[in-house]
Amino acid sequence: MKAAIYSRKSKFTGKGESIENQIELCKNYALNLGITEFIVYEDEGFSGKNIDRPNFQKLLSDARERKFDTIICYRLDRISRNIADFSSLINELQDLGLGFISIREQFDTTTPMGRAMMYIASVFAQLERETIAERVRDNMLELAKTGRWLGGQTPLGFKSEAISYFDSEMNEKKMFKLSPENEELKIVNLIYDKYLEFKSLSQVTKYLTQNMIKSKTGNTIWNKRTVQDVLTNPAYVKADDKVLSFFKDQGITVAGNADKKHGILTYNKKKGTKSFRDTDEWIAAISKHLGVIESYTWLKVQNTLAVNKEKAPRMGKTNNVLLTGILKCHKCGSSMKVIHGRTDKDGKKIFYYKCSLKEASGNKRCDNSNVRADELEKVLIKKIEEISSDKGLILKELKAFKENLDISDTASFALENTQKNIKNKKSQIENLVDQLSLNPSISEYIIPQINTLDKEIKALKLSENEIKDTKNDFIQSDMNIDLMLELLKKVSIIDSLDVEEKKLVLNSILDEVTWDGDTGNIDITLWGMRKKKVKFNPIDINKLLHFSKSSRSYCYRISCWP
Repeated sequence: MKAAIYSRKSKFTGKGESIENQIELCKNYALNLGITEFIVYEDEGFSGKNIDRPNFQKLLSDARERKFDTIICYRLDRISRNIADFSSLINELQDLGLGFISIREQFDTTTPMGRAMMYIASVFAQLERETIAERVRDNMLELAKTGRWLGGQTPLGFKSEAISYFDSEMNEKKMFKLSPENEELKIVNLIYDKYLEFKSLSQVTKYLTQNMIKSKTGNTIWNKRTVQDVLTNPAYVKADDKVLSFFKDQGITVAGNADKKHGILTYNKKKGTKSFRDTDEWIAAISKHLGVIESYTWLKVQNTLAVNKEKAPRMGKTNNVLLTGILKCHKCGSSMKVIHGRTDKDGKKIFYYKCSLKEASGNKRCDNSNVRADELEKVLIKKIEEISSDKGLILKELKAFKENLDISDTASFALENTQKNIKNKKSQIENLVDQLSLNPSISEYIIPQINTLDKEIKALKLSENEIKDTKNDFIQSDMNIDLMLELLKKVSIIDSLDVEEKKLVLNSILDEVTWDGDTGNIDITLWGMRKKKVKFNPIDINKLLHFSKSSRSYCYRISCWP
């Protein structure tokens, strides 16, 4: 009888039962049951909240191949603290006819009572995990109320600085606070001044972009969201009682006493990366760092933002445009964004594509012409229908390329031959080592031969990897061509599809589309087969510009206004 022993420890520390102790206890227990053969699986540094652990997954794989008869662990929570994962494991082991033993809890899965007790224990294991998580969260919130910087992207104008201190038991601890970055704080002050001057996020965004002012990440193209984040961040305000009342009126918990000097940090705002919690779960705490914006200025900005938000027109949805995320500006390479235009005589809203850099800089850093979304999309779809029809050149090229893909057999032969050479040279090294062990005096003759063979093996291994990459490229190319052929069939019925289906087809087929307002040309690059950007020289409008089998990219130019 053979047993699998599984051990796990969350962290590499000296606390708790070590991996070695868990294994030794499991072996002693197994010996008492007459089990003398073991396969040991260890995961150190992994949590029990899920089963995404390398050696645990190896154990499951071996279990399905029935490489052992039972699994032994020191304690139930070494396997998992998640009820669903644990229940699934026990059911799978039962189907495989494998036993499970937890020596601490003395469970026996061969009886109904043993299985029931095990499920109950797993409930408590999950409860323990959730209690620990809740305790950690509560502790973090208590730390937040002290105004410490708890990590994350530092705001524009600040950096994170570590501070050492001693606790009540004279143990040295470390905490973090925000420290000023003076050059960046000049930009913060500029943003507040310009917003009070323009009273418009768009105008401030244009001003910053036009003047090539760098953001926190060094980007000179600003967007309204980034500007708004700076204007609404209370880290900059010199907090007083009026600022604290501003947060209390929103139901936000306030911690600390305002001194008209220090800023405010907010905590517990987000749930995950996108959704926000209710404001009554937020915490606004007086921070350790000094504020830079006077309270009346900061509150005036908040009031102006709120008034402008109420006045802002409710724009119609732009869901019906098809090329968002694909269409680029031919002149500067920026994405083309959708803007609202007038309403036509039938009451239908007209949308335009506009270069995002042109928009952000107030037409200063790019002058590419806007283009009506519906007209551009109509011409684009018509051209794609032409090139993807049964007589279209792209289908012929794809099919011909697929038929000529014969590298697979060649690559397989080369790979097999290379691996044989590596094996032979390794055998030669082993023979030379044997000779050397029998007669060390010949080392001056043997060692150079070993070094030469070792270099040859390394070169062969590089060749082996290159062949494998080539073979994988072939397989991927073959798959991509099949996918492209299927997608191109969809184009023939694209007019019958709804907007979302049209978007899906176009996003799947098109890698990039660029618009040149000076010439009225659209350049199309089909998706799926290229490894690098291919530069091409324009030829006659409405004809294929470039097709390179080495890069497997397909580029077209369309004239929108012939």
